[in-house]
Amino acid sequence: MKFIDIIILAMIAAFLVFRLRNVLGKRTGNERPPQNPYGNSEDAANAGPEANDDGNVVALPGQTIADDDIPDDTPARDGLKAIRNADSNFSVEDFVEGSRYAFDMIVTSFANGDRETLRPLLSDEVYENFAGAIDSREANEETMEMTLVGIRESEILEASMDGRVAFVTVKIVTEQIEVVRDKEGEPVSGDPSKVSTVTDIWTFARNTRSRNPNWTLVATEAPN
Repeated sequence: MKFIDIIILAMIAAFLVFRLRNVLGKRTGNERPPQNPYGNSEDAANAGPEANDDGNVVALPGQTIADDDIPDDTPARDGLKAIRNADSNFSVEDFVEGSRYAFDMIVTSFANGDRETLRPLLSDEVYENFAGAIDSREANEETMEMTLVGIRESEILEASMDGRVAFVTVKIVTEQIEVVRDKEGEPVSGDPSKVSTVTDIWTFARNTRSRNPNWTLVATEAPN
């Protein structure tokens, strides 16, 4: 094989590797996250200066990251810009989409009593509250059935930085069918034939210096 042929083949191989890395490294918006999308509770807990993972690009002092996808009319704009400046990979669109997926996973796991799935998605305090409710249900020999009919609305209400930790509060309005049954299968609460509109306000947190891109649910509120 001629020397020039070896060079050409090497260039082709390098180009293919580059293309594969580009494709595999991009989110198209259609794929499901390969792991829990929102959570290692240790990320929010280990938020001090010692949490110095260098997996994310951090803006240099005085550097401003483009904020094209941050709406001008949102009251959370300044906070979202601060998060973007701390983590150039942060995307408002990806966050909102991820929060909807996380909501579905968390409420479904809670209804099923799936502590193993819930644990990495929640902060210690939130997990204790969820696990306590599951324990009470099991002690009463009750089961919960929950069907998430659809998510009608998801909106970022607040965003802020506290040191290296980003906090984003989201309002999620859903339509759900929920019923709790006793050990005989009779309804104790809820109505299996009724679709209810439910509003939840959830706050997620993430250490922007962490290699882990996942967010953790750190606070919940149900205004209705």
